[in-house]
Amino acid sequence: MAKSENQKLKLLYLQRILLEKTDEDHSLTVADMIAELEILGIKAERKSIYADLEALRTFGLDVETRKGKNFGYYIANRQFEMPELKLLVDAVQCSKFITHKKTGILIKKLETFASKYESQLLQRQVYVSNRVKTENKNSYYNIDKIHAAISEGSQIKFQYYEWTVEKKEKLRREGSPYEISPWALTWDDENYYMIGYDAAAEMIKHYRVDKMTNIEITHTKRDGAQYFKNFDIGLYMKTKFGMFGGYEQQVTLQFANRLIGVVIDRFGKDTPITRLNAQQFSITVKVAVSAQFLAWLFGFGTDVKVLAPETVASQMQQMCQSIAKQYE
Repeated sequence: MAKSENQKLKLLYLQRILLEKTDEDHSLTVADMIAELEILGIKAERKSIYADLEALRTFGLDVETRKGKNFGYYIANRQFEMPELKLLVDAVQCSKFITHKKTGILIKKLETFASKYESQLLQRQVYVSNRVKTENKNSYYNIDKIHAAISEGSQIKFQYYEWTVEKKEKLRREGSPYEISPWALTWDDENYYMIGYDAAAEMIKHYRVDKMTNIEITHTKRDGAQYFKNFDIGLYMKTKFGMFGGYEQQVTLQFANRLIGVVIDRFGKDTPITRLNAQQFSITVKVAVSAQFLAWLFGFGTDVKVLAPETVASQMQQMCQSIAKQYE
C-alpha cells in the first residue's frame, strides 16, 4: 500500500496501536506513537497526534494519561475486562463440543480484545492438550444451523451416530435420517443438547449436538408448539440424569442431612424439604427414572433411600443385587 493511502488511515492505525500496545501498566508517549506510525509509512507531527487522541476520545475510546515520571497515554477501559476474557477462555477450553483446532482459533480471537501484554496472561490459561474434546469439527456449525431453524420455526433433518467398541462412528438406524422440530438448545454436563419434538413418536426428545451430522433445514413448519407453549427447560433438565431418558414419575427420596447441598444443587432451592428426624429429610420430585438416575442414588450409599413408589425402590434393590452378584 502506498504511503499516501496509509496516510488516510492514520487515525485507524493509531487506534490499533493504542489497543494492541497499551494498558494500565503500559503506556506510549507521543514520540512512541510517531515512531510506530513511521514504521507503517505514516508521517505524523506532535500537534496532529494530540488532535487525533482527542478525536479518539470523542469517538468513545477511553484514552487516559499517565502523569509523572512514566508519562504516556494508554487505553483504560475496553470492551471486555480481563476477568471476563479469562472466563470466556475457560469456557471455550472446557467445551467438549469445540474441537482442539477451533478452541485455539477462538482463544486467539479473544486475545485481540486485550493488549499484547494482557494476552500473555490469557495464554498461561491455555491447557487444552489433554482435555476431552469432540472430534466432530462440524459441531460448531451444527449449533448455528439449529439456531437458524429455531429462529425461522422450521424442522431439521439429520443423521445421528454412536461409537462402536472399535472406536469408530456408526450411524444409528442404519443412516436413516431423523426429522425433528427443534425448539431449544441447552448445556448439560459439558455437552450441548438440542431439545425438539418428534412428531412420529409424539413426544419431546433431546439429542447430543456433537453426535448430529449432515444437518439440513427442511423449511417445513415445525410441530409440537402445544408442548412447548409453557415449556420450562430448567424443570426438564432437572428430571434428566446424564440427559438419559426414562419414564417420568414422582419419586420420594430420603437423604442424610449432610447431603442437603447435593439436593439443592441438583433439584434447586425451591424443592420442598420434609424433616424426618434429626439426621434425615425427604423430598418428592419428578424425575426420569433411568439406570443413570439409579446409579446417581447408588453413589450416596446408605445416605439415600427410595421411599416411594415401590416400583422404583424395587428397581434400586435389583440393581444393587445385580452389582453384588458380579463380585461373588
